[in-house]
Amino acid sequence: MSMITTTAWVPRGFAAPFPTKYKFDEEEFERIASLAKLQLDDAQDDLDEAREKEANGGVSDKEDDDTAMKVDTRDEIEIDDDLKEYDLEHYDDDDDNAGEAQQMGMFGNVKSLAYYESNKEDPYITLKEEEEDDDEREDLQILATDNLLLAAKIEDELAHLEVYVYEDAADNLYVHHDIMLPAIPLCLEWLDIPVSKPGVDKDSTGNFVAIGTFDPDIEIWDLDTVDCMYPNAILGQGGNPEDEKKKKKKKKSKKANDEYHVDAVLALAANRKHRNLLASASADKTVKLWDLHTTKCAKSYSYHTDKVCSLAWHAVESTVLLSGSYDRTVAIADMRAPNEQPMRVGVESDVENVRWDPHDPNFFYVSTESGIIHYFDARNATKDPAVSKSVWKLQAHDESVSSFDLNPVIPGYMATGSTDKTVKLWNITAEGPSLVVSRDFDVGKVFSTTFGPDPEVAFRLAVAGSKGTVSVWDTSTNAGVRKFFAQKVPTKATEEEVEDKLVGVNDDEDDSSSEDGEDDDDDEDESGSDQDSMDEDNE
Repeated sequence: MSMITTTAWVPRGFAAPFPTKYKFDEEEFERIASLAKLQLDDAQDDLDEAREKEANGGVSDKEDDDTAMKVDTRDEIEIDDDLKEYDLEHYDDDDDNAGEAQQMGMFGNVKSLAYYESNKEDPYITLKEEEEDDDEREDLQILATDNLLLAAKIEDELAHLEVYVYEDAADNLYVHHDIMLPAIPLCLEWLDIPVSKPGVDKDSTGNFVAIGTFDPDIEIWDLDTVDCMYPNAILGQGGNPEDEKKKKKKKKSKKANDEYHVDAVLALAANRKHRNLLASASADKTVKLWDLHTTKCAKSYSYHTDKVCSLAWHAVESTVLLSGSYDRTVAIADMRAPNEQPMRVGVESDVENVRWDPHDPNFFYVSTESGIIHYFDARNATKDPAVSKSVWKLQAHDESVSSFDLNPVIPGYMATGSTDKTVKLWNITAEGPSLVVSRDFDVGKVFSTTFGPDPEVAFRLAVAGSKGTVSVWDTSTNAGVRKFFAQKVPTKATEEEVEDKLVGVNDDEDDSSSEDGEDDDDDEDESGSDQDSMDEDNE
């Protein structure tokens, strides 16, 4: 099984030109040991409990029979004289002193291993490393014209974050490195601030990612370091091993609290003006505000009655946060007034995603499980969601609108993706939205549709889904897009234009799943048929 649950772009110029290789030294060991202390204490508690159970006669009859069989069999085997020096007959015996001085932990006895600052100092390595290092350094290089694309992936029951490099001029997309994750990833948020990075000013520019998973903790990783073993920081209970109250995981309460999440993290949103603030939403029905300087929860909010699944900061009023929930409401809350009831709007089914209009901060979009996109005026919101009315609503898909995005550069340009396996592009005018084009790119159920973050890649759309593949669609090569946004599409210098150019990993074919010759006619037909599905009055 392979699946990509979400993606996120990194703007140009933030990635280090030459990412550093991870270095495991004494200082790094101590850092990891400190971060992992809670998990190690829990493992030790489990071990002590198992030993206590065994001492009290808790071993089953089957275990006694297996032990007796092992002893009897061992006595019957004759060991060859040449193998006696290895003492194989006692290979499985427990060490009598194992429980006295040996600490159980995920890193075992790694600290006792000898390691060297460079291969030159290691007497067992005789190969020269200069040429190899130069080649590897060149392979890792990221140009100023490159974008990074982050994809949260599950593959063969393993979860990891794939870091792609997208070279727009060369139409090339490849995996640069990946990061192993502890649980299925559900949300990503790129951070432009360094978090718990030694020797770096806390307010300087960084290239980090926050990852929310089925586990209640939020992990923060440095994207400029390759082959990391452990995150730079953990937001949540796993990041506070010094708290003695949190040692026993089995006895921890699953009740929501003001310090950390206790259920899956479903959404993350970084505040681009107050760069040290990160908002998170969880299945525990709370929204939490984290201070990335201290990696502690600054405030917790409980104004939803069901899972909170989407977040978006206001672009102008930087303390106003939009949150969507399975309670079928969207809240507009000022984080400075935690005790105030937020303004709300209501929708017909579970909320999937929320987005502020990047070109008019008074309005926002909401997508729902029933396939509808709502467009609301925030100024008309009240504390009673039942009386809310949208400016317009659109039946965008037959199934859930699992993802959608508003182009940050081109006004009125929207992309939607659905579990019905289609991606649709929309032109939004004062009269409402009209369909530009619909495509099935064979990515399975669509879980992510995100526009490129820079003007140079504004027409690029990253598409990913349940088949575990990610592709970048150059939408400017589509006839329908050129028709609606001709004045905003740069003129192609090449004589031959490829219709619906799609860039994927190890894919040399510049094509899409659309059939040849259908683009011009279909685009016009689809754009004209959309008005029947839109209710502008929303009575």
